[in-house]
Amino acid sequence: MQEMISSAAGRPVATFGFDVEILSVATANPLFVLSQDEASKRAKEVFPRLNAMWPVYENAGIERRFNCEPIEWYLKPHSWEERTASFQKHALDLFEEITVRATASAGIALSSIDILVTNSVTGLAIPSLDAKLFNRLRLKPSIERLPIFGLGCGGGVGGLARATRLAQATKNAHVLFLTVDLCSLCLRVNDPSPAMFVSGALFGDGAAAVLLHNTAGGRGRFPRIIAIGEWCWPDTEHIMGWNIENDGFGVVLSPQLPELMSNALPPALNDFLDRNGYRLSDFNGFLFHPGGRKLIETMQQVLGLSRAQLDHSWEVLRRYGNMSSATVLFVLERALQAGARGLHLLAAFGPGFSAYFAVVDL
Repeated sequence: MQEMISSAAGRPVATFGFDVEILSVATANPLFVLSQDEASKRAKEVFPRLNAMWPVYENAGIERRFNCEPIEWYLKPHSWEERTASFQKHALDLFEEITVRATASAGIALSSIDILVTNSVTGLAIPSLDAKLFNRLRLKPSIERLPIFGLGCGGGVGGLARATRLAQATKNAHVLFLTVDLCSLCLRVNDPSPAMFVSGALFGDGAAAVLLHNTAGGRGRFPRIIAIGEWCWPDTEHIMGWNIENDGFGVVLSPQLPELMSNALPPALNDFLDRNGYRLSDFNGFLFHPGGRKLIETMQQVLGLSRAQLDHSWEVLRRYGNMSSATVLFVLERALQAGARGLHLLAAFGPGFSAYFAVVDL
């Protein structure tokens, strides 16, 4: 179902493309706090030959982030088995925390969750994390589960889009979307590459939950998801991702990313907006994944936005770093807590190379 309203300029603008409300958003971080000063100090000790790149830490726009292990853990090599054990333990703990908080905030029972969508790109679990969470919280046996892997930093919006599709297809359903990335576990001190050094300057750990409800055509008081979409650029697999190494994931992070963003983002975003009847001027706010200082500045420049218009993204980057998929939902939560209203554009980017968009009416 799609209705049309008129913008201030008199153009038709699509709205309520989905009968899906956002009942609650919950976020969480692991225990250990790492200041950027401490991270910079340790990186200089581990990667002394990359001294020409040391300013990356000071210029990242990050003051602190959260890690699932104490700093000493990261300064030693670790096997796949050790990394996987840590990932499964801490990811599941965070999933439990945000599930309980999201349902409690919305005032629904755990047994009311009909569909569970989970996402991550920083670790593996078989049975998947959703199955482990099912056993820990004793969710109802008829719950439908969809684990997602591989969307990277784009998984916050991309996974939310898949959850929205499922909610739209299931009358009166409660759909819980959970995403977690423990990026710190992918630090490999035996990898002296510039990409590893840069990733160490940017990434932290976090998890986020979004509880969706199919309103079956009703109009509630909650924020609504109105439009979703994505764009994948051909021949860009080298821009971002993982290599599979003997002792863990090896980071792929091309220095060409800002240039690609500068050249390719405007036409991709314009295509999404055109297909859904919007212009940038229709939005009250912009909730973009803060991949790093340079990427936010690039987005501001090519889209003609001010720093203030991306204030929520800047602040999440400063306080948490880049938590991969969870980060954009921290931005969404901050906007909601600040009392943001009206149309907002969510955007995130990940391996492929891909962009993910969503329009929400807060």
